[in-house]
Amino acid sequence: MSERARRGAVRPPAMVDVARLAEVSQKTVSRVVNGEPNVSADVRERVQAAIEELGFRPNGAARALVTARSRVIGFVSTGSALFGPSQMAVGVEQAAREAGYAVAVVHTRSGDPSDVGDALDELAARGVDGIVVSEPADSLRPVHRTPAGVPVLALEHRPEESDEWILVGADDRAGARAATEHLLGLGHRTVWHVAGPQGWGTTQNRRIGWEEALVESGCPVPEVIRGDWSPASGYEAGVVLATRPDLTAVFVANDDMAIGLVRALERAGLSVPRDVSVVGFDDVAAAAYQHVPLTTVRQDFAEISRQGMRRLLAAIEGRPVPSRRTAVPVHLVVRDSTAAPHPDRGPVRPAHPGAGAGLSIASPLAGIPTDILDEEDPS
Repeated sequence: MSERARRGAVRPPAMVDVARLAEVSQKTVSRVVNGEPNVSADVRERVQAAIEELGFRPNGAARALVTARSRVIGFVSTGSALFGPSQMAVGVEQAAREAGYAVAVVHTRSGDPSDVGDALDELAARGVDGIVVSEPADSLRPVHRTPAGVPVLALEHRPEESDEWILVGADDRAGARAATEHLLGLGHRTVWHVAGPQGWGTTQNRRIGWEEALVESGCPVPEVIRGDWSPASGYEAGVVLATRPDLTAVFVANDDMAIGLVRALERAGLSVPRDVSVVGFDDVAAAAYQHVPLTTVRQDFAEISRQGMRRLLAAIEGRPVPSRRTAVPVHLVVRDSTAAPHPDRGPVRPAHPGAGAGLSIASPLAGIPTDILDEEDPS
């Protein structure tokens, strides 16, 4: 009969029960529970075995009094169901749980800076040990209310942001360059871009990478068309772009919009990739299983969360933080939605990067409603 069964169900197991079963002092049990040093491997193993047999669960409030830590990490989010933010949230929760932390979530009403600041204040008042923020970057820029002594991790790569926060995100700029250079390397004269909404660091970084690749190759830079990350907005952009007889390639800022765009192009009588090549970003699960498998840029959301949480936990525990700004590498995944341009769609560019300097296209705004075109980007 186990020790737990002998005690019966009179009360939950306490630290004194663990100490008795492991034949150690309560202070030794406390050291093991709180991860303190100066406990031999043999003793630690006996205490852990006793904890498991008894089903002992440390009292969080009591442990916080001893360690001055709540073992709780705050998470600020707009509550978006978008693929990227939802995957980040899963990764944060998993990493926190593996490190012995709980997660307290606060959803902002609108994602504007005042809401983010209020969320930070609320979590600090709850006594969290650290905070993770998953919000559009423009929501973060004006926030200077970082609670004293509480490390903050933002899951978006913005190299120019304040030194106060830890910033970890995908290398969106490099990914956008790779996508655009892939299309130019196939011989396309230029590449159109369907961007995400304003205010997101991912939107800005992917737009910059796309534009840099075009400029460095001497290619014309078309007007940016904006979506809102949804398949519906990608479809709307596709309806507009399908009217252009010179359209041969599009880089879309995420896979959901790319899927909508492909649908619109095909309904307009165009074939992907024969008439128009399309590249997305994210590599969502459905990307490889479209009727035309989607070429895309893969980002590792789990790795972004792991790297971010590793740095946040180091800051919480007073250990050196390897780097406060980290761009996690991304990878181009070439599938069936990209190919060399068809001669029927206009002149073909030499099929290698860097060729075709000085080429231009006539009237890049022709046929594009002004309400869907991007206004001047202040960045």
